[in-house]
Amino acid sequence: MKKLMPFILLISQLYFTQNVAQNLDAATKKLLASAPAYSANVSIYVADENGNFIYENNGNKGLSSASTQKIFTAAAALETLGNDFQYVTTASYSGKVSGGNLEGNLFITSTGDPTLGSWRYDGYKPENFKQKLIQSIKEKGISKIVGDLIIDDSYFDFQTIPGGWAWNDLGNYYGAGVWGVNWRENQFDMQMAGGEIKNLNIDLPNVTWVNEIKTGGSSDQSLIFTAPHSDVAYINGILPAKAMTVSGATPNPPFTLGHEIKNWFQEAGIEFMGKVTSTSQQKITGEKISSAPKSNLLLEYQSPTLDKIIFWFMRKSVNFYGETLIKTLGKEKKNEGSFNAGISYLKDFWKAKGINSAMINFADGSGLSPQNYVSARAEVQSLLYSKKQPWFNEFFDGFPTQGNGMKMKSGTMKNTKTFAGYHTSKDGKKYVFAIIINNYQGGNSSDALYQVLNVLK
Repeated sequence: MKKLMPFILLISQLYFTQNVAQNLDAATKKLLASAPAYSANVSIYVADENGNFIYENNGNKGLSSASTQKIFTAAAALETLGNDFQYVTTASYSGKVSGGNLEGNLFITSTGDPTLGSWRYDGYKPENFKQKLIQSIKEKGISKIVGDLIIDDSYFDFQTIPGGWAWNDLGNYYGAGVWGVNWRENQFDMQMAGGEIKNLNIDLPNVTWVNEIKTGGSSDQSLIFTAPHSDVAYINGILPAKAMTVSGATPNPPFTLGHEIKNWFQEAGIEFMGKVTSTSQQKITGEKISSAPKSNLLLEYQSPTLDKIIFWFMRKSVNFYGETLIKTLGKEKKNEGSFNAGISYLKDFWKAKGINSAMINFADGSGLSPQNYVSARAEVQSLLYSKKQPWFNEFFDGFPTQGNGMKMKSGTMKNTKTFAGYHTSKDGKKYVFAIIINNYQGGNSSDALYQVLNVLK
């Protein structure tokens, strides 16, 4: 009897797997037979925690992945950069300090910290950076700055938006670009009431608004359009007449930070005689580029560690973090802080882990570009690889719990819905899964995919 036990267990496991696969197949066929999925494409792949195949439907088919793309970026960043990686922002000066006067320029530079001035982290909010910067200037005995305030944002290249992003996305908070110096997650909040712009939480220097908002809707159906470095911003669509907040992408974060610092000087009694500019602005106007000196350091300000950044990147699906991580990977591994370099590294990283390159056609690091094409099988392979790594707990912690208890990352774009993650069923079976549907015409795509995923519960 003892000799028969392993055989009986194997037969039982095979029967159970076949039963789950049959139920998944039935649920998938029901989904595809529904009217909203009449012209839809789907990619589904399910394995157990050891990577044993359970079910697929077009598992190798590359589809627009939306925000489940973030699992590839987050895992590669954790392994490449390390849990404790930190971005650094510095303040330094040229010239000399004499009699309380800084007879030179003040520079703010950064390695692209996406959390500088963020509201998400205790101890790292705008007022924390302000306090440390002003304190460092006063400790040096500076009460007057004769020269300019220069935001040196040259760490990354000049391109701030990945190619392929839709114009409708760019000016909204989820479409913020990436600079060498970022500020407040490159986002602003605008108070609207009765279709009118009442105020902004931060100043956008030199920006003129064109407002074509209409009122009468019951929800926010507005779009904000801001282009990088542009001095024109546009908002249209429909908003309720009541007061509400809409959020947009800051068109020139280094310039915005510089003007905010200028106001800090006034509040602190530090006389400022020069102008505010940035290295990107100098490039636009054809001026000589002013690089921050390597000496005369006033402040070295470190970001939260990467594991904390990854948590918010995954939990709140912050596209801006993903694109900053892509540029960081390019800078660290290819000495080129560009989207192209970072995306090339990301693809090479996952090819080296055994994923077929045809299944990971990356266009950015966040999934916002509709030019991303990724298969469900590739997503499952990346999740299985991540599960075996020492940084897995930090990676897994960022996954939201959705669909009545499933730990999974979701993605949403127009007519596109995706889920990818991990789940332990009520009978203890552990699954790793991904499901992607494109061109689904129904109103509630999440519920439609839940009908398939519920089989795993």
